[in-house]
Amino acid sequence: MSLSLQEAFSSLEDPRVERHKRHMLIDIIILSICAVISGADGWEAIEQFGKNKKDWLRKWIDLENGIPSHDCIARVISRIKPSEMTDCFIVWVNNVAELTQGEVVAIDGKTARRSYNRKNKLGAIHMVSAWANQKSMSLGQVKTEEKSNEITAIPVLLDMLEIKGCIITIDAMGCQTDIAEKIIEKQAGYVLAVKDNQKFLHEAIIDYFNVAIAANAPELCLLQDHTEINAEHGRIEIRRCYLSTCLDTLPDVSRWKGIKSIGMVESERTLNGKTSIARRHYICTLTDVKPFAHAVRAHWGVENSLHWVLDVTFREDESRIRTGYAPENFNIFRQLGINLLKNEPSKMSIKKKRFKAALNDQFRENVIFST
Repeated sequence: MSLSLQEAFSSLEDPRVERHKRHMLIDIIILSICAVISGADGWEAIEQFGKNKKDWLRKWIDLENGIPSHDCIARVISRIKPSEMTDCFIVWVNNVAELTQGEVVAIDGKTARRSYNRKNKLGAIHMVSAWANQKSMSLGQVKTEEKSNEITAIPVLLDMLEIKGCIITIDAMGCQTDIAEKIIEKQAGYVLAVKDNQKFLHEAIIDYFNVAIAANAPELCLLQDHTEINAEHGRIEIRRCYLSTCLDTLPDVSRWKGIKSIGMVESERTLNGKTSIARRHYICTLTDVKPFAHAVRAHWGVENSLHWVLDVTFREDESRIRTGYAPENFNIFRQLGINLLKNEPSKMSIKKKRFKAALNDQFRENVIFST
């Protein structure tokens, strides 16, 4: 039986002192989730949603003292530790979405551009998220620390996730020996992009594919290839994917735990009569070119299905929520909303589903409480 949202978030520690509690913490959490899914982008909108849908909400939460004010909601959410919110989120995700063998999990970061706080000299928050391509779900997220970057956040996120048997894809920032080792420890595989932050490795992979492809002797170079052609919106793209298990030419290859192959993707794009060619290079634990090609393409799901939706549909980049822990916690509400809305089986866009959830009590109930 699936874990309900109320059960998943019931373990949150209430940051308030007992005598100041007029509204139950779980009521504030569920109210906020329902409101965000229904189009609320801030505290006042959450309060307004609650007042308009009070009778419907009482089917799921007590609301013994009515709807909390927007100031109350903001104060409470900004004080809850994001690590606890994330733990509850991941518990719920693990309960409703069991990842299958070979599932591609893309990890990437995104900055909420207007979450900076000039008054307190705090920069915009940068969140690193994990996206399951086949399940089309966010699996979890962590904030990068001030004066740090994704390199330190990615291992923390990996430790939180149940990713046994999955293929983890990360861009060049995450191509680090410690991250590769962490993925192997989690009994997962990886496809890691390589650029000049790993200069000698990158140069060796470039040299290898230049020689191997020119030699036109795949049986000697242990070279596999696979070509995909995509034509849409007036653009033609040819993706030539190459994979080789020949690692002899790589420098210090033993540093990369689990490595079994190197890969290259050459993208040839033609638009309005102009053609451009780009090449991207990878280290992998895969030994078959077709799963490699799939993993590379699936990585963009985190951009198209998560980050783009956060920006365009949930207007994250416009949000001025910035007090305390509120930016991170509100991000969890948004990502939870994306998971629930994508899980709803109708063919409408997320934007249309969100609008329908605002208008239709039964549809909202199906989205949030029928998972």
